[in-house]
Amino acid sequence: QVQLVESGGGLVQTGGSLRLSCTASGRTFTTYAMAWFRRAPGKEREFIAAVNWRRGNSRLADFVTGRFTVSRDNAKPVLWLEMNNLTPEDTAVYYCAASSLAFGGPLSSLPEKYGYWGQGTQVTVSS
Repeated sequence: QVQLVESGGGLVQTGGSLRLSCTASGRTFTTYAMAWFRRAPGKEREFIAAVNWRRGNSRLADFVTGRFTVSRDNAKPVLWLEMNNLTPEDTAVYYCAASSLAFGGPLSSLPEKYGYWGQGTQVTVSS
């Protein structure tokens, strides 16, 4: 089992920045990949970014390129999501997820590929 706890959410004005953290505990040595998703009110869960925990390569959704960056610290272990130039459309609950199973291909953007989830942290961007 892997436990995930997100932090760093809050209220920010348009154009502002936030840095989300996801702290992992438990059997973290089994982690293959970690990812960030979000769910806005009335919308489906949306992929943001994923990282191969051991190799460090990452994948970002097209809509965040240039605004969001994802990074990790294997030693702690912590996954971060740095978000810049936020807009009201970024308002959502942001979730951290992890998979202990190798994907056998590119880092997955599918929620069902990740077996562990945090409780989420709310990000609200005011106009």
